[in-house]
Amino acid sequence: MVDIGRLAEDAGFDFISVSDHYHPWVTAQGHSPFVWSVLGAIAATTTDIEVAVGVTCPIMRIHPAILAQAVATTDLLLDGRLVWGVGTGEALNEHILGDRWPPHPIRAEMLEEAVGIIRRLWAEESVTHYGSHYTVEDARLLDKPKGGTVPVVVSAFGENAAELAAGIGDGLWVTGAAADQIETYRQAGGDGPVYSQVTLCWGQDRQKAIDTAHELWAFSSLPGQLGQDLPTILHFEQAVQSIDPEDVAKETPCGPDPEPVIEAARAALEAGVDNLYFHQIGRDQEGFVDVWTSDIRPALTR
Repeated sequence: MVDIGRLAEDAGFDFISVSDHYHPWVTAQGHSPFVWSVLGAIAATTTDIEVAVGVTCPIMRIHPAILAQAVATTDLLLDGRLVWGVGTGEALNEHILGDRWPPHPIRAEMLEEAVGIIRRLWAEESVTHYGSHYTVEDARLLDKPKGGTVPVVVSAFGENAAELAAGIGDGLWVTGAAADQIETYRQAGGDGPVYSQVTLCWGQDRQKAIDTAHELWAFSSLPGQLGQDLPTILHFEQAVQSIDPEDVAKETPCGPDPEPVIEAARAALEAGVDNLYFHQIGRDQEGFVDVWTSDIRPALTR
């Protein structure tokens, strides 16, 4: 991941995104590092590229007061280049300490309170807070973010979450075009930038790319709330058994042809996305960067 960060900066990308998970969704993915350590390494090996965390769930696995310190320190290491995505999380990562996994309305309440605590710790000399979900006593951050704050971009997959993002966030984090969520966010008063992703599996052989996408990313085809509520890697692996490779290929551009990627990117930009990142789940990162440089970036620039 650190190498990919340097590769992206050298290729002229504006920003990279790093996930904040305890587990991968399926064993085949193989990795899920502690994001704050990885961010420190990226800070030490890049100089200009914006670094976004997409996204942290600041409500259960790590207390928001601790995350306020982690984010502030990381932003200083990155010299103010950090953008912090937050959301209401997935049971897969957040259940590990044995806490009850609340329904989404309760998690949204927790997120709103958590973000409020974090902003206070960045702004005030000392914070004491006795809330509905969190307690903070005499907490003081001596090392605050470089500019006094870090942009907090709130993830949203539905109307209520988009409205919450407009109320507590500095931006919106979505997947794909997400025109409905973007419209709701704007109508609710959200005026920050919109971040989104185009997931793809670039590779020289289309069938191999489809197989790789199915192996690593089939769970993205799961319907409804399953992705948020399944608690273990085993549950995800059982759930994706009924998903065929071609089902994944219908949703995810696979293979060497850049046109489907360009079309997906254009759809997102036309829907109102301001910052778009390309989530290459194939194993050939260098090959994709070459295609980005030769084909995708020129087409989007035109």
